[in-house]
Amino acid sequence: MSFWGQLGFQDSFSGLGFELSFFHDHAMFVLVLVSSFVGYMMVCLLKSKFSSRFVMEAQALEAAWTVIPGLLLLILAIPSVRLLYLLDEVGEPVVSLKAIGHQWYWEYEYGDVGSVVNFDSYMVNSKDIENGGYRLLEVDNRCVLPYGVDSRVLVSSADVIHAWAIPAVGVKADAIPGRINQVGIHLISSGIMFGQCSEICGVNHSFMPIGLESVSSEVFYHWLVS
Repeated sequence: MSFWGQLGFQDSFSGLGFELSFFHDHAMFVLVLVSSFVGYMMVCLLKSKFSSRFVMEAQALEAAWTVIPGLLLLILAIPSVRLLYLLDEVGEPVVSLKAIGHQWYWEYEYGDVGSVVNFDSYMVNSKDIENGGYRLLEVDNRCVLPYGVDSRVLVSSADVIHAWAIPAVGVKADAIPGRINQVGIHLISSGIMFGQCSEICGVNHSFMPIGLESVSSEVFYHWLVS
């Protein structure tokens, strides 16, 4: 959950969330290093009284300013490509959750437990939020997933394009009519996570939040069966 004045990312509840945070820190370190060096060189050039109008070639310098940026790009590209592959990896999911976007609410369905369990999730009105709740983020029925096991979310839409996104988990998938996208989730601790539809799906686009509750496997199956 993000708060006012927060400078960093919100706490992660999945391995992918931690990987995304690590890559952000890694990329920011390289960017700050390059920006500082370029700024220092610009200040030196402005203060210098010498000029190099008669220098015809400097092969060593040209080689350096070609090779060093290439190495910096590799330092950024290798972990980025690895992370892209991890984001597409689903593994062997134990639980499958189907999230269907409607104007303007979410429909959830569990279909691998013998019988189909489905329910709708609407945003809670501000005047009905209890103490400790979050305005525009609380829902009447949260989707529930167990932590410590691989899960997948099948995302689709019944009308227009929506997007199922939870920043704390590091997942975002477009809900497209007639198409099913899937994301893999491996939660590492219990807690409550919030997200919102990140596509402009209509006038009430900002009023279809996502509530995800992470519980133990025993609590999950007890909740599902009951």
